[in-house]
Amino acid sequence: MKVADYSPEDRPREKLQMMGPQALTTAELLAILVGSGSTEENAVQLMQRVMHDSGDSLALLGRRSWRELSDGRYKGLGPVKAVTLAAAAELSRRREMEKATQRQTITTAMAVYSLLNPLLRDKDTEEFWVVMLNQASKLIGYTCVSRGGLSETAVDLRVIAREACLANATIIAVAHNHPSGSIRPSRQDNELTQRIKQMCGIMRLHLLDHVIIGDAKYYSYHEEGQL
Repeated sequence: MKVADYSPEDRPREKLQMMGPQALTTAELLAILVGSGSTEENAVQLMQRVMHDSGDSLALLGRRSWRELSDGRYKGLGPVKAVTLAAAAELSRRREMEKATQRQTITTAMAVYSLLNPLLRDKDTEEFWVVMLNQASKLIGYTCVSRGGLSETAVDLRVIAREACLANATIIAVAHNHPSGSIRPSRQDNELTQRIKQMCGIMRLHLLDHVIIGDAKYYSYHEEGQL
């Protein structure tokens, strides 16, 4: 059955117009973005299958590249439609980033997590970020200082120090993601945290926290009494 053969209230676009976007399923919302399916399945059925293969999770769907989605396993989902889905995922991340940056005071691990999770949650490789604050714990800026592999990334303490100095920061927080979703710190994570703490002591910087970001959760060295 084609989407056009559905009753008006079951067609995604008409349903949204009559009932609002909150009345649509995730597959129906995605079907509006891709527009059409194939001769074998309509757009809603196609996106139901894509979601099923993504664990019925928008977060997992956001991790899939447009190349993966358009590699031929989904008939009717070519590069143009796959890029549309990738663009929608990126817009969602940027919307969360805008909300996060409005919270200018950063004093807790949760605040660090809320700021950086939209950037790191869908990454399939590790990234290490530094968040720079002034003496009043107001956000100055944040930047990635290292990108690595699937399980680790090399971090140069001099880069962290340089970014803090350029921003005139007096407080910093650092964070990195675990693509596996686990938030359990590794031995290397523990050693790096201590090295950063020592560097901050030398430079008269206050290290607020080191936060490990996993799937919808985080590990805080400060909250765990490790700082």
